[in-house]
Amino acid sequence: MDLLVLAVALLVILLGAELFTNGIEWVGRKLDLAQGAVGSVLAAVGTALPETMIPIIAIVFGTGAHADEVGVGAILGAPFMLATLAMFVTGVGVIGFRRRRATSTRMVVDTTVLVHDIRYFVIAYAIAIGAAFLPPEVGFLRIGIAVGLVAIYAWYVKGHFDAEAGDAGEDLVPLRFHGLDRPGLARDPGVPRLRIVYVQVVVALACIVGGAYLFVGAVTSLATTLGVSQLLLALVIAPIATELPEKFNSLIWVRQGKDTLAMGNITGAMVFQSAIPTVVVLLLAGDAWQVTEDSVLAFFSAAMAFIAVAAIFLPMWRTSRLDGRSLLVGGLVYLVYLVLVILAITGALPIG
Repeated sequence: MDLLVLAVALLVILLGAELFTNGIEWVGRKLDLAQGAVGSVLAAVGTALPETMIPIIAIVFGTGAHADEVGVGAILGAPFMLATLAMFVTGVGVIGFRRRRATSTRMVVDTTVLVHDIRYFVIAYAIAIGAAFLPPEVGFLRIGIAVGLVAIYAWYVKGHFDAEAGDAGEDLVPLRFHGLDRPGLARDPGVPRLRIVYVQVVVALACIVGGAYLFVGAVTSLATTLGVSQLLLALVIAPIATELPEKFNSLIWVRQGKDTLAMGNITGAMVFQSAIPTVVVLLLAGDAWQVTEDSVLAFFSAAMAFIAVAAIFLPMWRTSRLDGRSLLVGGLVYLVYLVLVILAITGALPIG
């Protein structure tokens, strides 16, 4: 039964991703937004909803230290998965679609957009992780850090929305829901009305969030049946499921040759996940956001995320070029961390 639910959830997420990528591009066109604002802000925040809701629900509505630990694990797992596995999947997509891409494995990206995203991710996530090293007696500083993270993300968003749109002439796939809007279709067969664009985006988000929750529920049930530990579930298994929207969106855009949107969807989600969910845990479960003997492995995932980001984006920053094959290093970093988690769970590695 769980396998059937997994299959249904996967199809629902795929449908939602297809509708969402199509709809969010039309939002950008109608509002005259740059690709950075569309991919790194609108698409990133929209598809980050599933993995964001898990820690918030665990922290706000859960009871006891165990709920806080699950929330912290999910918050740390999201940026790690985006920086490693999502990059790897996108790289595989670029290689897989290379024959239908005019530039083969070379990605045509706006490096200014990606450097902007990565810079803010590194700053925000470093500050958030640094807060975990604060001693308990100065915990009040977490409030100031939380306010600072919100301000950083707000400034980041402002930077993207202030950018000029430079792709207004690009052809877009017709809006999937345009045919349902008979008055709008009669008025202009080629350009949908903004209201029907919004309807499609909302329906797509509902599919993405609903499908992700079905997927997480089925994965959780399978993990429980197989006796998988809560640490592995919170750090590895659940984030894999909830990061599916970003992966699918990026694959769709890579297939279409829209590489800035594909990468911005991931890097923008990294910035969001490094800032907003961490604010929730700092304000509502600050005692759980600490590096201890039991949580050192969970927080080590942040170090692995930084390693993956440096390996992928430092060469891009120096050369202003990005090749899909360079994204495969994310898979290697993910595999190394997965081995560490398994060794810790089995007791072969004496860390928590």
